[in-house]
Amino acid sequence: MNISLTPELEQLVKDKVNSGKYHSVSEVMGEALRLLEERDACGGLCQRIREQRLAELKAKIQEGIEASERGEVVDGEEVFAEIEEDIRRAEAQMQEAEAAKSRFKASYRFASSGCLLR
Repeated sequence: MNISLTPELEQLVKDKVNSGKYHSVSEVMGEALRLLEERDACGGLCQRIREQRLAELKAKIQEGIEASERGEVVDGEEVFAEIEEDIRRAEAQMQEAEAAKSRFKASYRFASSGCLLR
């Protein structure tokens, strides 16, 4: 079977093969047809889900715009500083837990060796 592609689609197929994700033009075309079949099988449901998600996103964007217009905003730098501090705290807790675990293992090995202090 021979098919004709626009230069743009032909380049897309070549790019997919050159990326290493696909080993051949046939593999790219097979995946494209599988996705087309999958899309057709779900009918309008997939399209309705996409449209619903887009509507929800637009509503959230509008909500943010309106909050901003009312002055109900949070400084982005402040938010990122809080997130970074939360990460530092969590990392410190993880390091302390690892240290406690190591101390426990060391004391267990010591006690298991029969060298108990009285």
